[in-house]
Amino acid sequence: MPAAPRTVAIVDDDAELLKGLERLLNAHGLGTKAFPSAEAFLATDSGIGIDCVLLDVHLGGMSGIALRRALSAAGSRLPVIFMTAFDDEATRQQAQAAGCVAYLRKPFPGRALIEAIAQAVPNS
Repeated sequence: MPAAPRTVAIVDDDAELLKGLERLLNAHGLGTKAFPSAEAFLATDSGIGIDCVLLDVHLGGMSGIALRRALSAAGSRLPVIFMTAFDDEATRQQAQAAGCVAYLRKPFPGRALIEAIAQAVPNS
């Protein structure tokens, strides 16, 4: 019996990017659950059936870093990959301090994302 596909939650407030990332990950055999905001992610049983979170740093409302901290405070051990279009040293340090397995600067090659997910979720 084949293993169930790994599922990545994608949290980004850019609807077009969200769709593109879903297509990319689905094409690589990964399942996806898309969320347009940190609040939408938190409003669901978001951790159920999720293997990894792809999280935009700069979201309208609650930031990606604040979401990561909230998940950690709640005891979540989900691996997080941060992505941002507004890269600077302070943001990178905050993301690393919040806990992430990878940090990607938009736009990033699809290969970089797939490799980051493979690192976060072995056998994906």
